[in-house]
Amino acid sequence: MISRDDFVFCVGYNGDTAIIDGKAKKEFSGLSTMELAEKGLYRAAFASALYSKNPEEMKAFIDFFNKKAGTNYTEASQLSRLFSVYLETISKAKAL
Repeated sequence: MISRDDFVFCVGYNGDTAIIDGKAKKEFSGLSTMELAEKGLYRAAFASALYSKNPEEMKAFIDFFNKKAGTNYTEASQLSRLFSVYLETISKAKAL
């Protein structure tokens, strides 16, 4: 599995390689899920919560996102579809 930061800033895949937004990773690497959300980086924040596999962290993000977006999501799977973010078994990453 790729690192948390690589997963959070992944913009897509080329075969078995995750393509990483190197600029965003450099600028925002190490921020917590909620710090990313507070900066308006909702896709990255969702990816962070998903990667953590922590139900409390995911709930906190969903609650925050619903309040900001005026939505009523209740499950991570709904946001996976919204943001097109899914946990994948990828071991290679390439930053662009």
